Amino acid sequence: MSDDNLLFEASGLHKTFHETGTEIVVLRNVDFSLQSGDFVSITGASGAGKSTLLHVLGLLDKPSSGKIKIAQQDVSQLSDRQLSEFRNQYLGFVFQFHHLLPDFTALENILMPACINRKPTTNDKVRANELAQRIGIEHRLNHLPSEISGGERQRVALARALMNQPKILLCDEPSGNLDQKNSEKLNLLLAELCDSLSIALVVVTHEEPLAQMAKRQYHLQDCQLLPKT
Repeated sequence: MSDDNLLFEASGLHKTFHETGTEIVVLRNVDFSLQSGDFVSITGASGAGKSTLLHVLGLLDKPSSGKIKIAQQDVSQLSDRQLSEFRNQYLGFVFQFHHLLPDFTALENILMPACINRKPTTNDKVRANELAQRIGIEHRLNHLPSEISGGERQRVALARALMNQPKILLCDEPSGNLDQKNSEKLNLLLAELCDSLSIALVVVTHEEPLAQMAKRQYHLQDCQLLPKT
């Protein structure tokens, strides 16, 4: 992979926790990189540290040691506020639970990333409507989360993650709370959006059908990230 094309690069990541005087190693010497349009899946046993890894890659948690570069910038020296701004500019997140705000409509939830530190513009609203149409929830925009199905709520969460045109989309068990039919629909949608929008997609999942859709597949085992063979 050419350095000129690197969008994301993590090197030598370690993550440890301390509990009742005991050091617990979760990640050991993890190297990871992404280019635009990459689709990467990460599997592993329950408790292996997959979510911890995703949180570290997504700048939601700091590694105990190691470096992360995004768009050639070393983020280890950024303040918490700068990290927040960096996440909002470069990264989108979809979690197993949708985390929609219950008192806001689907449209208002989609617009939330654009509302940080400013009022949404007409262009923001146009983009939100275009995203909703693209992922098939345009008829639900004026509904509250409690008024739509689980699959539709997760699609709203996906549209919200894409609102600020992130370079990287990080998904933690995105279809884990859905039935098989809606799970398959969401997985296909993720793959299609990765390809058509040329974003880098990283999916942590226990679902083999989703994992096997990825161009690169990894397995987290014994604190190390290993290519699947």
